[in-house]
Amino acid sequence: MRTAVVLILSIAAITAGCASDDEDEASLPTGSETVQLDAADFTTEIDNPYWPMKPGTEWVYREGPQRVEITVTGKTKQIEGIQARVVHDLVTENGEPVEDTFDWYAQDNDGNIWYLGEDTKEYENGKVVSTEGSWEAGIDGAQAGIVVPGEPRVGMEYRQEYLKGEAEDAAEVLSLDERAAVPYRSFAKVLMTKDFTPLDPKILEHKFYARGVGPVLVLELSPGAGREELLTWTSG
Repeated sequence: MRTAVVLILSIAAITAGCASDDEDEASLPTGSETVQLDAADFTTEIDNPYWPMKPGTEWVYREGPQRVEITVTGKTKQIEGIQARVVHDLVTENGEPVEDTFDWYAQDNDGNIWYLGEDTKEYENGKVVSTEGSWEAGIDGAQAGIVVPGEPRVGMEYRQEYLKGEAEDAAEVLSLDERAAVPYRSFAKVLMTKDFTPLDPKILEHKFYARGVGPVLVLELSPGAGREELLTWTSG
């Protein structure tokens, strides 16, 4: 079942009567394409093998001097009629908060994990200095995107979020057979993506998702050479 119908469709694809690879890829939104989502096609039980989000699951990462803790909460938030899972993302440095974010995800019937927005706060000296980057699908023209496809294929491109001029992250699947070694352990058969944004073409990252665990490694290729690696993982 198609859960997201991109409003700009190919007439040829409609009359073909069977799904091709191109049609499947077209069902994932890119850029500013508008999608219509049916709440009945979504669940908060996210079991995509590349990022299962069972409540209580926790990932702890190291990124330079910073510690990143991601926790799947038992809470949900309704966005455009869809019940989304609330995931808490806390970045600290020397025990002090740097960024505190609540992300909202839901999975469709095809196994795609949709990103429906975030409420984020940046801190300096213990005080909130910015909420830039916050967005919610359906508000001020913001559109939901895909964070992990249900059936990723090499070459597949998709947007992860869209709020014009503010949040336009996108990704491309580069490999399904990578290896990644992080402090937690080593992984094979890893999904590797290229993450980028048209808002700043200089920004480029490679992300690695291990089956049954989720994101295990992020390599910042530009403008610097940062590395965010998994230290611990606790299943919910």
